[in-house]
Amino acid sequence: MPFKFLFRQIDIAPLVFFRIAFGVLGFLDVVGVWIHYHLMKDSFNPENLQIKYYGFGWVQTIPDPWLSIVFWIIAFAAIGIALGKWYRISSIIFALGFSYIFFLEKCNYLNHGYLFCVLSYLMIFVPANRAFSLDLKSNPSIYSSVIPNWPIWVLQFLMALVYIYGGFAKINADWLRGLPLRIWLPYKKDYFVIGPLLEQEWVAWIMSYGGILHDLFIIPFMLYRKTRLIAFIACCSFHITNTMVFQIGIFPWLSICITALFFPDDFPRKMVAYIQAKVKKVQQWSMQYQSFIQQEVLPKAQEYVPKYTTMTAWVIMLFCLIQLLIPLRHHLYPSHVAWSEEGHRYSWRMMLRGKTGNGHFMVKNLEGEQEKKVFPSKFLTQRQNRKFKTQPDMILFVAHHVRDKYKAEWDSDSVAVYPRFSVKLNGRNYQAYTDNKVDLAQEEWSWTKPWSWILPLDKDDFPAKYAPNNQAVSDK
Repeated sequence: MPFKFLFRQIDIAPLVFFRIAFGVLGFLDVVGVWIHYHLMKDSFNPENLQIKYYGFGWVQTIPDPWLSIVFWIIAFAAIGIALGKWYRISSIIFALGFSYIFFLEKCNYLNHGYLFCVLSYLMIFVPANRAFSLDLKSNPSIYSSVIPNWPIWVLQFLMALVYIYGGFAKINADWLRGLPLRIWLPYKKDYFVIGPLLEQEWVAWIMSYGGILHDLFIIPFMLYRKTRLIAFIACCSFHITNTMVFQIGIFPWLSICITALFFPDDFPRKMVAYIQAKVKKVQQWSMQYQSFIQQEVLPKAQEYVPKYTTMTAWVIMLFCLIQLLIPLRHHLYPSHVAWSEEGHRYSWRMMLRGKTGNGHFMVKNLEGEQEKKVFPSKFLTQRQNRKFKTQPDMILFVAHHVRDKYKAEWDSDSVAVYPRFSVKLNGRNYQAYTDNKVDLAQEEWSWTKPWSWILPLDKDDFPAKYAPNNQAVSDK
């Protein structure tokens, strides 16, 4: 059998720990998206334009109250995962539902959303409900105190990818110059307690280089027994700091939970034993659970024997290979990835670029005399209007929407849409972003074709404050 290490038996405790953490974090994230993006920002209103992921334009929103009902079905599925109740059905509902919300609006993309999508489908197939779950009451035969190693190994592998790819991505000229943190942190000077500290420039330098060291070395240090505890404390400090400064949702807590899986597989039992010694109520619950297992579960339990091991091993290796290759695809493009965005998503290039843009479209009727300057802010949400100007695939999507709108309004099949956008990246001066001679009405999106209408970045066009060696650089 290939890859025997994947099927070495280990304690089920770390998988149960992660199942509970995943369910709780999933519930909080779905409810947070429902409140913030749906109720407060109106991002999923079917009367508004949603900017779609290419290939997923068929994913359409629905009006309330039905969309809110969908959100709460997904949230309750997350609770089902945490409790291990109807686990397989709960996992399928959550995976499909979370993916549905994820693909509704591209402007809401976050790295943790993508990671959660990947993990949610993984959770369907792992035997996470075979201990400490409500499913044991209805089906005690599924109980097992051990599992094959592969579920924990895959989770460790994914976390290692996030860290290591994130670390290498930070080794670039801008990050080594303290950008964009030198720009972002002073805006947070009004934060309670930590605000005055964040406006100090040396803090941005420490966080920049500390981020590189953390991401590149946290996994090796977690793998080595003698440095594991210190590394985990550093990991928690790193992520909690990010939570306080950037408010990036559940991602830091998810990262901490997966990083904890690098401890020996009995670590959750040691945690519970420690809490039992301190809290009598927890000790009482633990004794009741053990009594339930001994009296009602073990007499009916069947030995857990993994099936289809050879096929499982090859599927896991294929999955891991895909995850390894996706973040490397930006090397296939000649452009600067933070500028053109080609290969940026799904590549763990986190917090690396601060971009702002401005501009409009010039729309022309090639069959008549009509010509109009169009500002998309009139039909986009505030978040969409801020995001789309700096990302070519969104510019193209909105341009096609404008084309179709004016085809109908002017009753013409020959409408041209010319982009007029400028963007600034990581403290540089504003630079022309789009070729204003290219008709985006004729351009099509491609999985592999570079954006020929995105102008190249002048990497050195900095004002004096952010220029290398703090020397003024002339505009070009």
